[in-house]
Amino acid sequence: MKLVTYNDGKVGRIDGEEIVRLDIPTMRKYFERGGADDAGQRTPLADAKLRAPIVPKKFIHTAGNFREHEDESKNVNWSHEIAPWIVFFQNVDAIVGPDEPIVYPEHLTEELDYELELAVIIGKDGKWFGPEEAMDYIAGYVIFNDITARDIQRREMRSGVFSFCKAIDTFCPLGPWIVTPDEIPDPHDLAMTLRVNGETRQTSHSSRMSTTIPEILSHYSALGFSAGDVLSTGTVSGVAAFSDDAASLYLKPGDIIEAEIERIGVLRNPVISWEEAHGEPPPPRVRW
Repeated sequence: MKLVTYNDGKVGRIDGEEIVRLDIPTMRKYFERGGADDAGQRTPLADAKLRAPIVPKKFIHTAGNFREHEDESKNVNWSHEIAPWIVFFQNVDAIVGPDEPIVYPEHLTEELDYELELAVIIGKDGKWFGPEEAMDYIAGYVIFNDITARDIQRREMRSGVFSFCKAIDTFCPLGPWIVTPDEIPDPHDLAMTLRVNGETRQTSHSSRMSTTIPEILSHYSALGFSAGDVLSTGTVSGVAAFSDDAASLYLKPGDIIEAEIERIGVLRNPVISWEEAHGEPPPPRVRW
């Protein structure tokens, strides 16, 4: 089943070429209550404006699970190690949905990058569980594009902690919908591709994780999961920053990003300038 949030915040499930509205106020409530009944209303999918499928209570950002990302960083002598078992919290106010713009804050960064990730939706409250129990906590999967200001990230990593570089407004595209586990029997068997203006930049496979999704969920269960929480699983190789010519590949206004994961779909987002978004030039340059 594919679950969507659409139009003015309605929640629904996709049935063929239509959305069937569900009798629930938010997607988070859907998971907190363990489901919802159909409300009867149907809307053609083509006529609906899809929103970010969920705004969670917690967005748990994990990284370093694809060691190929660390390996490629060494090609350009990246300033810091991408260690395994990285975790921090994402800013849920930065979430945008499919086809919503990523706003380029020219006054903050000159190195805007993309990171394709598979994210997991937590289906029930839980803490302190082992890998053998972890799959029982998964209620769905969604595509996450972890937009990152690399110049800010390098400076943040001097302290050993980074978060601001990934948490700026609109830097958290999520969507296009949540796919329930019955449609994804094995989350470690999914092709992953990210394109910019039709050009493939990232291509990998979820089987290349150095840890399994149950191990990741178990490892971070000490934080305590709530129904509807989102947990990312890290990006794959192919980011702009670790290429031989990063400057030519960093995102810019006018770019169209398509993040695709097999069995889930395509999350598409345009990049627009600060002035296009806000109707005025960006503020004076700030060096973070």
